[in-house]
Amino acid sequence: GRTDVEGCCWWGRGVIQTSGVCNFGKLNYYLGARAAADGRDSRYPTIDFCKDPEVICSSAEYKELKWIAGLFYWMESVQTYNVDGWDYLTELRSFVEGGMTGTSFIDAVSGIVNRGCHNPPCGTGELDGRMERSDNFNKVLDAFFGGVIPQVTAPITVTETSDTSDSLTESNPSSAVSTPIPTRQPVSPSSEAGLVLNSDTFVNLAQALDDSKGDIDSKLFLYLTPDYQWIPSSVYRYDDFFESVRIMASEGVAGKRLYIGEDVEDGHIFGLVNMAAFLAQSMKETIQYDACDENSWDLIGGKYPLSNACGQLGQSYQDYHCSDEEKHMECPVDPNMSITAVTHAKWYGAPGPLFCGPKTEYSFTGIWDHLYECNRPWANPPETCSVYEGQKAGKYDNSAPYANNAGRTDVEG
Repeated sequence: GRTDVEGCCWWGRGVIQTSGVCNFGKLNYYLGARAAADGRDSRYPTIDFCKDPEVICSSAEYKELKWIAGLFYWMESVQTYNVDGWDYLTELRSFVEGGMTGTSFIDAVSGIVNRGCHNPPCGTGELDGRMERSDNFNKVLDAFFGGVIPQVTAPITVTETSDTSDSLTESNPSSAVSTPIPTRQPVSPSSEAGLVLNSDTFVNLAQALDDSKGDIDSKLFLYLTPDYQWIPSSVYRYDDFFESVRIMASEGVAGKRLYIGEDVEDGHIFGLVNMAAFLAQSMKETIQYDACDENSWDLIGGKYPLSNACGQLGQSYQDYHCSDEEKHMECPVDPNMSITAVTHAKWYGAPGPLFCGPKTEYSFTGIWDHLYECNRPWANPPETCSVYEGQKAGKYDNSAPYANNAGRTDVEG
């Protein structure tokens, strides 16, 4: 087992926990400094996701990054999913056209996100949180549609082409959403991105989201406090979510865009259901914890190894390599990289933030003692819980090496 954190800076980040050297490398290759260095268009030319993967959670300038990372995964792994006759977009359309009843669609989507297959149990086990994810999905649909299932016209599929403009009609400018769509750079109305943003489909979708903004922030993006109260998240807010939707629907990544229903009549309804499925997973994975960084949750012998930063459930994030065809995109592992997560869970005794660093700094790593009573003002000397704000119990204990599920006792790299 690992008892170090060298090379372990690649834990999950963002609303659906982007992890591994391949995924961060792809973000950098398509959206970050790597794209700019290669002379390609880059949404974030000054951000090197390989040198600073924590920027997804820490950036004050680009708060949408925590959503961008999740939507990038969604576009690559969920929207394109087609295994053993179960095709995501086909099933999405069938769910909408069938009146949005039953749980088979959202259960299959949850399986893809949580276990990598639409019909778990598969190789990685049973679906975790099936009911929560399904309940979340219904809550989002209620917020989007006001509790009334919309009727769609008979399905008429628009011929899909590589040119987005062929499947979009330009909208009347007077139908723009009431809240101005935020933008960080001008978008030409005649560009592919401009055609999307001015299409009837996107304008209708944006209006529906704008109408739901209050419910999204106050009823959906909630987290459970250590005092067991559900309150609005400080990490995940509507404005950042919408900015990511605008970017990924209009610009996309690597030729893929967020599906907004651009190929069917009443398309925005299909697009909203796609987003509802995405948010249902996000509410389960991260929003309920008010955390952007992965939480340490893998108990080994009743203890939380600090080397969980390297990977949990026997995984090793620094060894999540790209395929041979995409190998050139992945991030190199720097054993000297040192990072501490900026967010983490705050339940009673919740482990402190994940961290990584070289063996010269952490020759070995121990545990988070979640049972330790740190709030002891009567002790001599007095003790307080000081690792993080709102801490109720627990402490770091590096008195002896303690391995994670993959055997690591370090956090280097």
